Amino acid sequence: MQFSSDVEAVDALVSKYHLLKSEISKVIIGQDEVVKNLLIAIFCKGHCLLVGVPGLAKTMMVNTLSKALGLTYNRIQFTPDLMPSDIIGTEILDENRHFRFIKGPVFANIILADEINRTPPKTQSALLEAMQEKAVTVAGTSYHLVEPFFVLATQNPIEQEGTYPLPEAQLDRFMFNIWLDYPSFDEEILIVKTTTGEKSVMPSIVLQAEEILFFQNLVRKIPVPDNVFQYAVNLVSMTRPKTMRTNKWANEYLTWGAGPRASQYLILGAKCHAALSGKYSPDIEDVRAVATSVLRHRIVRNYKAEAEGIRVEDIIDHFLS
Repeated sequence: MQFSSDVEAVDALVSKYHLLKSEISKVIIGQDEVVKNLLIAIFCKGHCLLVGVPGLAKTMMVNTLSKALGLTYNRIQFTPDLMPSDIIGTEILDENRHFRFIKGPVFANIILADEINRTPPKTQSALLEAMQEKAVTVAGTSYHLVEPFFVLATQNPIEQEGTYPLPEAQLDRFMFNIWLDYPSFDEEILIVKTTTGEKSVMPSIVLQAEEILFFQNLVRKIPVPDNVFQYAVNLVSMTRPKTMRTNKWANEYLTWGAGPRASQYLILGAKCHAALSGKYSPDIEDVRAVATSVLRHRIVRNYKAEAEGIRVEDIIDHFLS
């Protein structure tokens, strides 16, 4: 893609963003904030953990997103008997008695890791390694994944029996933790109307892989004022109990705070949020806009917070106030 300036490129990103939202809304009713956060994560080269009860169109949302972005898409259903080779692929002995690597479903642009906490840690880590390294290693040979590469993992917040919760170190690899809520009454009426008829709508392709890679690099180039850097790092520092910059709520209600990756994702998310809002540089409000999704899975409540019914979101809101 050729633009005379980065300002013109940001304007093009905003235009494409509105086209994407328009195409996705043909299939997905409501969930505007969820779609926006998913697109921010994609343009920031991040991954998302999506938490919501069954039946809220998580699979359809990701499938629609992949079609509008012109990307390849694979869905992996995580189960207790899923093996790492079921994700990354395996070597087989061909008819000439040579080992040949058969690629697994992880070799796609967008991966839906459905109910990632249903599978044992060994299998979870196979996907999480691919997320971090953008490559997989089989029998000493490294295979690079296709770019852009984006993982959307889902969890069911209701059923916790027979699950293997992701450790904090693995949760930290997700840029956003997004809560998917029930649609409003009017939205649900519209959903039922559009999904129980004979017509089905398909989104048009708005972006290609090369354009997404261009916009990912563009987001990295957006300048950030020093006061925004300071605000983001200070916000993360407040979540760490018993440190110099801690907040009293962190000492009282948290056992563990967010690490430096949270500060990085706050800045990246703020850059993209600003760009999608038509601004050429982020301000503190852009950091605040992505703070809950960035911090939600990176801070750990203690028993006192659980006993008093204080949610993670309540603690984050207190830090932002």
